[in-house]
Amino acid sequence: MPFANRLEAGQRLGRRLAHLRGQDVVVLGLPRGGVPVAAAVAEALDAPLDVCLVRKLGVPYQPELAMGAIGEDGVRVLNPDVLRGTGVSDEDLARVEERERRVLAERAGRYRGEGPSASVAGRTAVVVDDGVATGSTARVACRVARARGAARIVLAVPVAPRDFARRLGEDADELVCLETPWDFAAVGQFYDDFSQTEDDEVTACLRRHRHTATAGREVTVPAGAARLAGRLTVPDDATGVVAFAHGSGSSRHSPRNRYVAEGLHRAGLGTLLFDLLTDAEEGDRDNVFDIPLLAGRLLAATHWLRAEPAVRGLAVGYFGASTGAAAALWAAAEGRPAAVVSRGGRPDLAGPRLPEVTAPTLLIVGGADPLVLDLNRDAQTRLRCENRLATVPGATHLFEEPGTLDRVTELARDWFADHMAPAHVRPARGATHARGNRHLRPHR
Repeated sequence: MPFANRLEAGQRLGRRLAHLRGQDVVVLGLPRGGVPVAAAVAEALDAPLDVCLVRKLGVPYQPELAMGAIGEDGVRVLNPDVLRGTGVSDEDLARVEERERRVLAERAGRYRGEGPSASVAGRTAVVVDDGVATGSTARVACRVARARGAARIVLAVPVAPRDFARRLGEDADELVCLETPWDFAAVGQFYDDFSQTEDDEVTACLRRHRHTATAGREVTVPAGAARLAGRLTVPDDATGVVAFAHGSGSSRHSPRNRYVAEGLHRAGLGTLLFDLLTDAEEGDRDNVFDIPLLAGRLLAATHWLRAEPAVRGLAVGYFGASTGAAAALWAAAEGRPAAVVSRGGRPDLAGPRLPEVTAPTLLIVGGADPLVLDLNRDAQTRLRCENRLATVPGATHLFEEPGTLDRVTELARDWFADHMAPAHVRPARGATHARGNRHLRPHR
């Protein structure tokens, strides 16, 4: 079935990739025609969008014939059959590559401006093009993503030849293609509208999705003798920053926490996702449930944030999941954050410190998680601060059911926005909220 245009192809591809929604994903479109397709995929997955810049290396006297391709970070893929068949010399190859690398650098500046590329380190990179013919460009794109630290590569295209998997299977961890017709001759044959994509359309797509691709940077958080890896993301004009405390068996790469963090970015809040333990410490299971130790690490991160130039002066909040929520509440008694949100938390593990928490606290629990729901109800009776308990109907402990993590994100966003806003716009205590939380009553 032909595609009406690249937008429709991207929308259909996004539906096929729905299993990736909620995971730690970044979508990389191949300029230029792949970017409109990738933009629709990013929209469907609610994921950040960036370009994966690659350039074909054309035979000098037959430039439409690819002898290979290049990408950012010095990646190069050559087609030995074409090189042998055309007799291209090493000198000719070097001249073509030098010219194409200049174009690559120029396009990076044109598409991204002064902004950095979206980080793919430790994430699932979904590489998208409007179709695959020879596969050289797609192979380089996958290798570029791998060189930039992607943990997993998914190559997704609307249309490709029947031997798509054989050509590209070694360069991607997962291959997704909507159509592999027997009569494949060229990508454009399967589009009603395959008009050329201009640079202005590419930059417009990236600009529209810039809010989901907030630039972050890898950081190291000092905690006594330990050095903890993390990622600090601060949107322009941020109104506060939220430190995440992950649960047992998780890390700063937690796809659920990253999903919530992306939602906070769109609300103008910065985030710090960091490991509470070093690699060596994680080997001892006792450390995973040592709440005072984990709380101490969160306090160290709080001190580091308050001295960090990028967020100095901003309110600091805590978001904790499972055992990380216990650490957040334990630390809140001393760290004095502006607000605390617990997702599927174990506040009972912070029992001795609960009466000392002064920060407004939101407890979010799945409606289908009865044991944890009872633990949170009991903990709520021991809290002396402003607090609320919100249940998400149908959600189990990990909030894996469709739409439940979106609800968590909305609740956390609104709680932080209300309690971390500048004092002159912060709603008065007891005021009615306009974001659908009227049924949640404060508990004193």
